[in-house]
Amino acid sequence: MTKDNYDYVIIGSGFGGSVSALRLAEKGYSVLVIEKGKKFEGEDFGKTNWNLRKWMWWPEVGLYGIQKLTIFRHISILSGVGVGGGSLVYANTLPKPKSPFFKHGSWAGLADWETELDPFYEKAYKMLGAAVNTKLGPGDLALKEVGKQIGKESSFKPTKVAVYFGEPGKTIKDPYFDGKGPDRTGCIHCGECMTGCRHNAKNTLDKNYLYLAQKLGVEILAEHKVVDIKPLGKNGEDGYDIIFKQSTKMFSSKKTIRTKGVVFSGGVLGTMPLMLDLKEKSLPNLSDKLGHMIRTNNEALILTTSMDNDLDLSEGVAIGSILDVDEHSHLEPTRYGKGSGIWRISMLPMVSEPNFFLRMFKLAVLPLTDPIKWLRVLFVRDYGKSTIILLFMQHLDSTLRFKKSIFGTSSEMETGKAPTAFIPAAHDMANRYAKLINGKAQVIFTETITGIPSTAHILGGACMAANKEEGVIDSNNRVFGYNNMYVFDGSMISANPGVNPALSITAISERGMSLIPAKN
Repeated sequence: MTKDNYDYVIIGSGFGGSVSALRLAEKGYSVLVIEKGKKFEGEDFGKTNWNLRKWMWWPEVGLYGIQKLTIFRHISILSGVGVGGGSLVYANTLPKPKSPFFKHGSWAGLADWETELDPFYEKAYKMLGAAVNTKLGPGDLALKEVGKQIGKESSFKPTKVAVYFGEPGKTIKDPYFDGKGPDRTGCIHCGECMTGCRHNAKNTLDKNYLYLAQKLGVEILAEHKVVDIKPLGKNGEDGYDIIFKQSTKMFSSKKTIRTKGVVFSGGVLGTMPLMLDLKEKSLPNLSDKLGHMIRTNNEALILTTSMDNDLDLSEGVAIGSILDVDEHSHLEPTRYGKGSGIWRISMLPMVSEPNFFLRMFKLAVLPLTDPIKWLRVLFVRDYGKSTIILLFMQHLDSTLRFKKSIFGTSSEMETGKAPTAFIPAAHDMANRYAKLINGKAQVIFTETITGIPSTAHILGGACMAANKEEGVIDSNNRVFGYNNMYVFDGSMISANPGVNPALSITAISERGMSLIPAKN
């Protein structure tokens, strides 16, 4: 930090925080971004996800990587950490939601969202360097074959992804921002996107929004986390004191800076625990709807491992294709690079049985029905090369609530059916896919044992609404009850997109930032 007073402090550097940093700087404001994760350059990422020190975020045991796993009663959540937030570890994929997303949830009726956001989706595509995937790997072609089997071949297509393709392995001057951005290198289709791109091809936020923001004077303070926000004046009309400390040290003294405005951009797992804590301490005027309307995208993550050693499922970008299974559901084959087999140690056979006792019986019997194949799956030579993660997502809606508890933050059901690890359509697709690649379907052990599903796209908790009684922020992302305070991250998503949400978070943040006037 170069000073102790800023116009805006942004908490988190993911898609919402990065957009906010650049657009506020362009409007003439002084900006500080506080990020709890580390700053990573290409050579800092691990070669595989076995390098837990560089891949997994678990500071209590000295792991400061880019991938965080959080387990609640109703859901297990994968999220990103580091300068650039989820962009460091996400699968690059930038689908635009279908019309129902814009017309339901607590934000419905506040604007004609589909029309109003359309130019901001285009702006987000441009800033993130979106391009149609140029190479379908064996894993993508197998999905296309599944589409044929279910009569949906026309619904299969390559994804739009935040990747610079160019000439594989060749570095050129910035191709996106008239030479103002960093050099970029053509994608080599190694499948390593989700362990951190070491090859300078993935368009992470530190290579677009944050890079340009820093050129305009934005400061980024990594390895620190905010622990308190104290309003100056009853509702922050005179600004705020931000109290923070180091996140990568067990013991760290607290520091304080002053700001005129605050932007929450820590993602649901950063923003929700902090805001819930602050509501009980220094920000009591926050809406009672804080923590409500949490959505999971109704997902299933199913790993399918082939026993064909000649089949390289790691070839391609992390998600290179998508299949619309029906009007509500989508399926994407997701990959890691060669050697990235850490998930092997947490897998159990996929069992399609909601009843716990029957599920345990089937789990015991299933390997005996085909013991040779299950042994081959267990001891496959290169798990990363031989495995595809099938990401199944649906528009169908239900909500959770996050609240403070003696254990920190806990979850409870709010509306609809509880998230489940046993989605029949997802299991049917996984079995079809596994048969095509001569493999077996598996899920993380918590799903088989407890029935708790996993998601990489947790959303909501600070949703938009017409007033404080119905939501946490207004249609311009302003926090009800406080002056010059905003939420720009996945917490603001107020309906179920049914697809990967990074593009929507970026577009909604662009729209919200466009409404903030220039300084003076």
